[in-house]
Amino acid sequence: MKINEVICQVLRVESVEEKTASCQDVALVRIRSDSGLEGIGEADASPEVVKAVIDAPFSHNIACGLRELIVGEDPLEIRRLWQKMYRGSMYFGRTSVTVAAMAAVDMALWDLAGKHFGQPIHRLLGGKQHDAIRAYASILFGADGAETAEIGQRWVEAGYTAVKFGWEPMGTSEAVDIDLVGGARQGLGPDATLLVDAGCVWDARTALRRAEAFSAFNVEWLEEPLHQSDFDGYAWLRDRSPLPIAAGEGECGRESFRPLIDRHALDVYQVDLSRNGFTDAAYIRDRVEEIGARLCNHCYTSPITVAASAHWLSTCRDAFLFEDCVEDEPLRNELTLERIQAVDGMITVPDNPGLGVTLNEDFVQAHLVSESR
Repeated sequence: MKINEVICQVLRVESVEEKTASCQDVALVRIRSDSGLEGIGEADASPEVVKAVIDAPFSHNIACGLRELIVGEDPLEIRRLWQKMYRGSMYFGRTSVTVAAMAAVDMALWDLAGKHFGQPIHRLLGGKQHDAIRAYASILFGADGAETAEIGQRWVEAGYTAVKFGWEPMGTSEAVDIDLVGGARQGLGPDATLLVDAGCVWDARTALRRAEAFSAFNVEWLEEPLHQSDFDGYAWLRDRSPLPIAAGEGECGRESFRPLIDRHALDVYQVDLSRNGFTDAAYIRDRVEEIGARLCNHCYTSPITVAASAHWLSTCRDAFLFEDCVEDEPLRNELTLERIQAVDGMITVPDNPGLGVTLNEDFVQAHLVSESR
């Protein structure tokens, strides 16, 4: 079996809002083999930048677009193809959008392999340890504490026992920050799990003060309080914070995660399959389990990554929460024929071959803005 086509499609909703939410467009990768099988994957980054990494022509031996590196290869030799892409694009950068583009290709290869063998990806990864995982509703903060309370109450009433609020206007001031978290707790009530995503807004000492203040609201974790590259700050904060510290959503590949893992800098390592792919996510899983920390998926994109996240997280020994984006976006709800969403606060792991999802081709064509092959 050989790869004969690598297609990159950019999809976008009609009206893109100015907000920190990444399900308004998508870089969709489709890999087709001479056997007639197709695997699909996506990358969470600027779709046009991802597309450029895939489309780039040969420049020299370590600066080549991903399509040229894998067309004609056996799609089942996934680990070797990861290494070939990694070396062949070396001059593109090692821990950023290049790896995110590789992740989309890798996801599609695993999907194709699962279809070839008639097995779900979690079985190819070594076997699932969970049939279903408790999900948390992942949503942005309201404009203030009162609006955040209303949002929290809505998702608890929808059946979620855990909710995460994130990003703007967190970081405006201490008073605003405490008002937001206090409102979140009020809306969730005393029993639901509250998670706070700060959105990379503080230095380490400010983050410690906020963690101490937020502990009064029984917060399960404080996510990305610091800039993503502040590895020293995360190690310092994790040793002092009364709250568990979570991060990792922006990391692309094992090299990006290595400083955090080696320094035991986090309590919860959040791995996004659309920036790491299954190949590196499996490696990261094993490393994090070795140091006794916890793993969670990061996912704020389409049902393709939701399905990928469920397969991967189900193989993690100590999986305890699943990020379930509840933003009401067409790409989140209509890109695949299957809706992958929590029911009564639990996400069920797909068992169909590959990712277990099918593209809605009518939706793809209606939202297609560019394509290359």
